[in-house]
Amino acid sequence: MNILNIEQINKIYGEKIIFDNVSFGIHQGEKIGIIGVNGTGKTTLLKIIAGIEEPDSGEVICGNGIRVSYLPQNPEFPKDSTILEYVMNGKEHQDRKTESEAKTILTKLGIYSFDERPEFLSGGQRKRIALARTLVDPAEVLVLDEPTNHLDNDMVLWLETYLKQFRGVLIMVTHDRYFLDRVTNKIIEIDKGKLYEYQAGYSGFVEQKLQREEMEQAAERKRKSLLRVEMEWMKQGIKARGTRQKARKDRFEALKNAKGPEIQQKVEIDSVSSRLGKKTIEIKNVSKEYEGKHLIQDFSYIILRDDRLGFIGPNGCGKSTLMKMIMGIVFPDQGQIIIGDTVKIGYFAQENVKMEEDIRVIDYIRDAAEYIETVRGKASASQMLERFLFPPKLQYTPLSKLSGGEKRRLYLLRVLMEAPNVLILDEPTNDLDIATLTILEDYLDTFQGIVITVSHDRYFLDRIVNRIFAFEENGRLTQYEGGYTDYLEKSSKKITEVKFKNVVKENKGKKFQKNHQQKLKFTYKEQQEYCTIDDDIAKLEEKIEKLDQQMIEYASQYSKLTEISEEKEQLEQQLEEKMDRWVYLNDLAEKIEQQKN
Repeated sequence: MNILNIEQINKIYGEKIIFDNVSFGIHQGEKIGIIGVNGTGKTTLLKIIAGIEEPDSGEVICGNGIRVSYLPQNPEFPKDSTILEYVMNGKEHQDRKTESEAKTILTKLGIYSFDERPEFLSGGQRKRIALARTLVDPAEVLVLDEPTNHLDNDMVLWLETYLKQFRGVLIMVTHDRYFLDRVTNKIIEIDKGKLYEYQAGYSGFVEQKLQREEMEQAAERKRKSLLRVEMEWMKQGIKARGTRQKARKDRFEALKNAKGPEIQQKVEIDSVSSRLGKKTIEIKNVSKEYEGKHLIQDFSYIILRDDRLGFIGPNGCGKSTLMKMIMGIVFPDQGQIIIGDTVKIGYFAQENVKMEEDIRVIDYIRDAAEYIETVRGKASASQMLERFLFPPKLQYTPLSKLSGGEKRRLYLLRVLMEAPNVLILDEPTNDLDIATLTILEDYLDTFQGIVITVSHDRYFLDRIVNRIFAFEENGRLTQYEGGYTDYLEKSSKKITEVKFKNVVKENKGKKFQKNHQQKLKFTYKEQQEYCTIDDDIAKLEEKIEKLDQQMIEYASQYSKLTEISEEKEQLEQQLEEKMDRWVYLNDLAEKIEQQKN
């Protein structure tokens, strides 16, 4: 059943056509991801659906009683309102249950002080508060613009679960490809003013889009073949009845004037860097505190040439602070960071550096470099801009005319134009479209230098890094080999082992008490279990190891990988329960033996 219809909408900004007579319907139960290159109109489409912005023509028809709740990319807050008041404002049922739900959601999103005022918080905290407001007493249609920005990995996983269970309609823009694949069941792609619908998640979209493009190209080859035949006929000027001749002329004109499929523009980046010597970056016993909290404690590491490092941890743990210490923007309380003489760092900060809004796009890039040596030869600033989807007409417009995503892409180009040999990328996936991210990842594959990234994007981490440093308790960093999925497996196993050791330690020398009368002897069932539990544990561990191998084999098949991960999680839960049971049975056996003696 359609609950919302978009009918023949058109939208133009200046000379740029955003939507060209597009229509589509939204059905109950659909969870839709909007995809497109930055500047194609993703946010505009969300605003039109939410009623925040009007199309130039056409209309949005919403079913009776259907409420739409909208999370903007950059939320605004009223003055003199506490966090809890803002989240609760305008809710139909402002009772204790709703207040409790609001506090629960805020806590899940890392907000614990409910009486503070939002205007004094960071941009990331403000976005999470706005997300909480959207989720409390949600409407029938949720419209979310970049909901995963500024969320750490645990928060993203919680939101992923929440939205999968949400029974209403979801329409969102996000760059998180794992998130898209696990939450959505429909993808809408915006390309050159047109919309293309795919009844699938992200991985299905990639496959179906390839099929669509191949079909379009096959149709174009057929059109050209027919056109050649008709052209030969026109040249020969065959005499025939006038009506037949006129029909063939009309057919020729139709074939000649038909438009072939437009090849979607793609961001192109050449891998270019300066020479990097043997001495790179050495971090020696670095510690940093902030307001009495240990952000980083006694961290040491020598960064190797061609290292691909990912830093992860909850918001506010000190990841960006460490990046700024490497850059020399912030200084450590203890220890030192030594930078090699040949090191040239390109720093892609979490938030864009301040841009002069009246400067032209091409002048912003020329300020970094007029020309750059690429693997294809020397390229001018204008040529590099074209590769980054800034055509000549757009290059001479002021920065104020660009969308937030286009500014982010332009900022990335400026960093790369400086030809660094060390790239520090602090949350590079924020506000970059998936097409740009894909090409950035391809670029990093051939980049002759060091890559250091802070990211909550699980796909990006799996794709790029080969070593992860996780911020854990009291500012300690723990090293894990591999990408994010490898870290997740190893950290889960580590947590299970720690819990097992703690259980053994806590129960050492203690008597286990049961709900029924305690007897220092095995029941028949316990005796049977005691005899088989070691084999049961071994079998579970063997199954988990096999699943680990399968996760490597199916690393690029996201739906299969999700299925394996869920099975592994269930087995690990069973293993943990068996371990707890093993401790109980062995402790009881020891007590029985002592009683005999």
